[in-house]
Amino acid sequence: MKKSLIVEADGGPLGIVVAGANVPDAQLLAATIEAIVLERPPVEEGYAQHLCLDRGYDTETGWGACLDAEYEPHIALLRDTRPPRPTVHPARRWVVERTLAWLSMYRGILIRWEKKSANYLGMLKLACGLLWFRRYHRLANLR
Repeated sequence: MKKSLIVEADGGPLGIVVAGANVPDAQLLAATIEAIVLERPPVEEGYAQHLCLDRGYDTETGWGACLDAEYEPHIALLRDTRPPRPTVHPARRWVVERTLAWLSMYRGILIRWEKKSANYLGMLKLACGLLWFRRYHRLANLR
């Protein structure tokens, strides 16, 4: 079972899709972008919405899904022949992996009891909602 997850910059889950383990990541990108439950702000001129992806998405399918959804893709190239660039912004690594680790703290997700993928997806969405609730509760207590 493969979980394709899209998160915001701080690791809050925005959308999730499940598929078989033999499906490449780039083929799930369009479905993952469509699974975002929040309404995206309108794309304005001069203000680009960025989407950072790893090398698994460096295919025509991955680039096409980013451009079709009007994101500015930042995809690590498989064979990068460019000279090294100075780092302007610090890299945001492991944000998606950290969120997947948060989701696997729930035993019903870590040990998959459901046989149907729709039931498993419902459990994942419930866990994502709990992550957002806990984040909101923690931020509300800081005020």
